[in-house]
This record gives sequence, structure tokens and C-alpha cells, in this order.
Amino acid sequence: MVSPHPLPPYARVKQFLKEGLAAGTWPPGAQMPSEAELVARFGVSRMTVNRALRELQAEGLVERSQGIGTFAARLHRVSSTLTIRDLHEEIESRGHRHEARVYVQRAETAPASLAAQLGLAPGARVFHTLIVHLENGVPLQCEDRYVNPACSPRYLDADFTATTPTQVLFETTALWRAQYTIEAATATADEARLLGIGAREPCLVVTRRTFTRDAVITLARLVHPGTRYQLQGDFQP
Repeated sequence: MVSPHPLPPYARVKQFLKEGLAAGTWPPGAQMPSEAELVARFGVSRMTVNRALRELQAEGLVERSQGIGTFAARLHRVSSTLTIRDLHEEIESRGHRHEARVYVQRAETAPASLAAQLGLAPGARVFHTLIVHLENGVPLQCEDRYVNPACSPRYLDADFTATTPTQVLFETTALWRAQYTIEAATATADEARLLGIGAREPCLVVTRRTFTRDAVITLARLVHPGTRYQLQGDFQP
């Protein structure tokens, strides 16, 4: 019987690899099938395979070395890694409706403090987006993001009412690692206004930088009303 909701091609590749990792087919540190082997096995494009591997890498399940291959992540790497999930997919997985309201989408000149965090010279050009994500019409996240143009030159061309910055950057950059800070804090006055919350309402604030092997891709501040959002995850050794 054919499933009424077949997985897209990249998800089939990803599921195959995740199931193999869970079953111990590739123990920690072991080399996994090459992109060419996966292209031949599933009859899909290299881009499709690359997306599956990028997402597994973002989840901390694999390590990739350019020109060498893909390897099962060592356990200490997996246990200390948070998953970068696309918010649109997260909301739709609950059977709910995602909507995005774009307030800023432009190139700007980076002040010294921002440029330093992006590894750029003061006054360098950066891409800036400010987007509020809603779940069933209720604001869930205020996403204030700066992007290094060298890593995603066409970032500002995207329609962020139809896709998300996370998805665009997954598709256009070679994500290598990420840094997080997570804290309970209040929103700024502008963030509170955009989220429709009180000025002193507690929020979960995530600050995240992502990197290629040799550059910072993006710096994002993600603000979630504490009464509307939970940070969840699981770990299986």
C-alpha cells in the first residue's frame, strides 16, 4: 500500500542514514556512504543528497570533511549538540499553520560590534532581516538576523513569506558548526510590540551563530514568548 504522504527525496536519504546510525551500521567515527554512492542508490541528484547530509550535520549526527567524506559523529559531539530546525517545518509538523511577517529585508553597514561577531571589517556590508513567525495567527518568534553576504550572496532575493531564512541558508551555505546561548530574559520594547506581549513578560532568547569551515554565516537573535514556546529535545546514546 502506498503511503498517502510519501517522503520527499532528501528526507528518504536522511531517514536511511539516520536509521543506519541508530542501528549501529556506522559506529562513531566510521566513514559513511559517499555522495556518489547515495546518488546511485536512491536515483536522486547530488543536491538532494547534499541537503540530507547538511541537515544530519546540523543535527550533530555526522561530521563532514571536504574532499574526504562523511563520518558518523562521535558520541560526545552528539550529546552536546542542539538541533537547528526550520520553524516552518516544526509548526507544520504539529498540523498548524505557519505565517511570516517581514519587517526588515535590506543591506546595511555593520557597526564595529556587529562586524566583529561576523568576522568582518567595521563598516562592511551585511544583510539584515527582521521577521515575526506566527503559529495559527499567534506570534511565536521574533527573528532578528544578520547574514554575511559572502556566504549567501542572494539571501535578500528570497521571499521570506514563502520560505524561512533557515531554509535558505541550509540550501545555499556549507554549514559546519553552530554556537548557541540560551537565556530567560525580557524582550526589547520593539520585540515586545511585534510579538504582542507585555514589556516585562518573560521570554526564551536564543542567540545563535553558524559557521562554514572558514567564515561566520549568520548571527541571529530569536525571541520567544515564554508562555507560548518550549525548547524540547531528546538524546539517545
